[in-house]
Amino acid sequence: MQKNPFPGMNPWLESHWGDIHTRLTMYSSDHIQSQLPSGLRARVEEYVGVEMDDADANVGDLESESQGLADVRFSPDVRVIERSRPKVNQEGAAVAIEVAEPVLVSRHLDPPTLHRLQIVDTGDGHRIVTAIEFLGPSNKLAWKGRSAYLKKQELMLMASVNLVEIDLIRSGQWVVAAAAVPRHCREPYRISVIRATNPDLAEVYPALISQPLPTIRIPLRPNDKDVTLQLQSLLNMAYVNGRYGEDIDYREPPKPPLVGKHAQWADNWLRQQKLRPEPPQ
Repeated sequence: MQKNPFPGMNPWLESHWGDIHTRLTMYSSDHIQSQLPSGLRARVEEYVGVEMDDADANVGDLESESQGLADVRFSPDVRVIERSRPKVNQEGAAVAIEVAEPVLVSRHLDPPTLHRLQIVDTGDGHRIVTAIEFLGPSNKLAWKGRSAYLKKQELMLMASVNLVEIDLIRSGQWVVAAAAVPRHCREPYRISVIRATNPDLAEVYPALISQPLPTIRIPLRPNDKDVTLQLQSLLNMAYVNGRYGEDIDYREPPKPPLVGKHAQWADNWLRQQKLRPEPPQ
């Protein structure tokens, strides 16, 4: 299977975030589990998420559960996707494709089930020790989703929970708890760790498009040694296992598109990898 052609985060994966988010959460849980000391366990929790575009929602709409429902976008938990291609005859001309019979299903879908990773203390009533959040569109794009996440963020910090926030999507507003992020750590992605023992400081990791994602330290209980999370290897695993190398057309821009120096770097990189044609002379 084809490997991730980027040294770090692949911007083309952002439009497939539902699948990538789930894979990263599961892989991270397995990766951390073997490192945990006695009494701690990594657990993947499910929660219901609803996404609504800012452009389609306002405060007045959100005050009533009966308003704005047409703007809510639902997604299934797991999707099996077929990439259709036109059939071609021996002369190279496109031929008609037989129309398939549809399968009838209920049009009423449950809200999408999302996942979050928590490290819990089994000897202390399963108290949450560390929360690891892979942020997604529901946390950043929707006014209601942002408000809910920021409230949860505040509650976790007040409850002395270590908070690890990993933001690998460029769309939406930044919501990581680290307030003053140095310029070289701001773009295009953000990674922040706040320890319960010192909540006034945030450990921020640079996540550049041109370099591998960092291996970060995950805090546990005050007397425990940190464990590590190898973000790049987990992302590469998600790319391979999701077979994205067979689906993504790197001749087309990602969604959302890259701009400025990031767009220029990606274009040059993809040409070096022979995934984009050289411009005509």
